[in-house]
Amino acid sequence: MAVVIRMKRTGRRNRPCYRISVADSRCPRDGNVLENLGLYDPVSPNPDAQHTVNVERARHWLSVGAKPSPTVRSLFKRHDVYEGDFELKPQTPRKRKGRNKATAKRTRKQATKAARAEAKNQRRSERVTVRRAAAKAAAAAESSDDE
Repeated sequence: MAVVIRMKRTGRRNRPCYRISVADSRCPRDGNVLENLGLYDPVSPNPDAQHTVNVERARHWLSVGAKPSPTVRSLFKRHDVYEGDFELKPQTPRKRKGRNKATAKRTRKQATKAARAEAKNQRRSERVTVRRAAAKAAAAAESSDDE
C-alpha cells in the first residue's frame, strides 16, 4: 500500500481549510484517511493559527515511507519536521526511458528546427546590415548638409 501525506479540503466556499492527513494513494482527496496530522487554514488572520502539525506523528509516517505532497512538504519545512534523522533530500527528477533516444522523427525535427533557426539568424543579420547602412547614409547626408 502506497501511503501519502496530503491535504484534505474542508471549510466552505471561498473559505478553504485543509486537514493534513495520511491516506492510501488510491483513495480520493477527501476520502478515507489513516490519520490526521494537523490543520492548515490559509485565510486565518492569526499567523500562528494558520497551520498546526503533530511533528512527532509526521516524523513517524515519514520514517515508514509516506510521501508528502509538495505543499505538505513546504509546511513540514516550516515546522522543522525534517530536523535530525530526517534530513531533507532534494527531489530528483524521475528517469524516463526514450527521452534522449535518437529516432528518425526526432532527428528530422531537430534538423528542421536548426534550419529554421539558421534562416532566422540570416534574416536578422540582413536586417541589421540594412539598418546600419541606412544610419551611415543618414549620418553622411547630415554631415554634408552641415558643411
